[in-house]
Amino acid sequence: MTPLLSVQDLNAFYGQSHVLRGVTLHVNPGEVVSLIGRNGAGKTTTLKSVMGVLRSRTGQITFGGQDISRLPSNRVAAQGLAWVPEERAILSTLTVRENLELPPSRPGGWSTERIYDAFPVLRERGHHPGSKLSGGEQQMLAMVRVLRAGPKLLLLDEPSEGLAPVIVQRIGEIIDTLRQSGMAVLLVEQNLKFASRLADRHYVFVDGQIVDEVPREQVEARREDLLRYLSV
Repeated sequence: MTPLLSVQDLNAFYGQSHVLRGVTLHVNPGEVVSLIGRNGAGKTTTLKSVMGVLRSRTGQITFGGQDISRLPSNRVAAQGLAWVPEERAILSTLTVRENLELPPSRPGGWSTERIYDAFPVLRERGHHPGSKLSGGEQQMLAMVRVLRAGPKLLLLDEPSEGLAPVIVQRIGEIIDTLRQSGMAVLLVEQNLKFASRLADRHYVFVDGQIVDEVPREQVEARREDLLRYLSV
């Protein structure tokens, strides 16, 4: 299978700090892949590099067979990638509906009504400002509003962080729904239980490098190893 996303020998820098060191990974069409590791291991930096937000980097990034390594983030998004940062970045003074309708709609993207049909709670909250939503509702809104652009790959940064277990379960259901629609997901997570239920494969980050790759079927047998990678 030809990967949808391919990252080869990615090195990234914050000033003089060498943050990513030779990261190589791939995501296949319709696949959910997680990046796991401690805080500061390089997971979020990888997403920023793929999305073109972090420009101080070397290596090659291809998407759909095209080299996007040097493209600015707006042109990366136009290729079919969407990024939901850890801080969610919804517009708190706008209503749910306004947040949904603000991103540009592209061919193959979801209409607002389709989003409402798939996620009825957002229809119920349609006229509520973002500031009045719960943390889980804000996360849901941040995840699904990018669907209007019809992305082929969704980059998710810590979607379960700080949420109640019942909301984490719902976020997982949303990711499953997106997978079933044919979308690929690259997921940054520290919650191993959450990630292991969703992801087909896991890349383990330590100090800016990938030190292990664990397929879903090996997670249970390797759970102690994975927890040791995540422990402080």
